[in-house]
Amino acid sequence: MKKTVILSIRGRQAYLEQDPEIIELVTEGTMEYRDGGWDIAYEETNLTGLEGVTTTFRVEPDKIVLTRTGKLNSQMVFAQGVRHESLYQMDFGALMITVCARRILAQLQEDGGMIDLVYDIDIENATAGVVDYHLDIQAK
Repeated sequence: MKKTVILSIRGRQAYLEQDPEIIELVTEGTMEYRDGGWDIAYEETNLTGLEGVTTTFRVEPDKIVLTRTGKLNSQMVFAQGVRHESLYQMDFGALMITVCARRILAQLQEDGGMIDLVYDIDIENATAGVVDYHLDIQAK
């Protein structure tokens, strides 16, 4: 059964030769257990620069899949130490993104939980930096 949840999201993007960018967001979303894994979804806002995009974290025992749909379309698969390539499709074109998870930690249950995800990101085959997401999830 799909539940309404409150998500506290902290994202830190540290790109080469730039100061890290930190985004903190508290928003309403949904959480649902289905087919052996959890789906956590929310609508992005102008604060994240991705207004008009739905973000979904699919949490399975051995991986996390981050899917974005709407004005931006992408799917990134995170499995510990495994490189994954995908297209990051935007209105004005697409970029090849490669991600490799450094750390994946998910502790989820019916009333919420947390996700920690740290990964290296390459854009168009060039090292771009490190992204760190932390989500706290609480049933509403």
